[in-house]
Amino acid sequence: MSSNRRHSRSSVSQADRRLFREWVGPVKRLTPERRPGSRPRPAPVPRFRQADDRSVLVDALADAWEPTDLETGDELWFARAGLQRRLLQKLRRGRFVVQAEYDLHGLGATEARRALAAFLDRARRQGWRCVRIIHGKGLRSRHGRPVLKSRIGYWLRQRDEVLAFCSARPVDGGTGALYVLLKRG
Repeated sequence: MSSNRRHSRSSVSQADRRLFREWVGPVKRLTPERRPGSRPRPAPVPRFRQADDRSVLVDALADAWEPTDLETGDELWFARAGLQRRLLQKLRRGRFVVQAEYDLHGLGATEARRALAAFLDRARRQGWRCVRIIHGKGLRSRHGRPVLKSRIGYWLRQRDEVLAFCSARPVDGGTGALYVLLKRG
């Protein structure tokens, strides 16, 4: 008899049935509503998007920026602990190829923060190593001081993918722009 053929009830002996029941043990017949797969599956939950949304909210509420933190013409720079000194020197000298830039001129703080986060997310997806962010020197602002400069420095420090940043060379915007070194992949 072929193993692919189904056995009819009459072809199985009573002794085999008894042996099978002993090995299997007591069974409970499933009703149609208790059968596996009979319930509709729940809708998928976009956990990563929800986590990103929560992260943005936490970042927005954690912004401890004070207007007194404003810097006028001073150079900004930052490096994560453990970053090789020569990498920071190379960044400060403008020796990295700037793979993209983003200009935040004219944006309010909330708008600039969102735009910066979106740009850095894109940079991470593209695998960019060095980008330039133009924040301006504040020469045309109401108060004659930079509005975004120190805020951007604070925001960049909060981003894990940012290894270092520093004010650009004069030819690339000087103290009105930053070179940002990002983690690889």
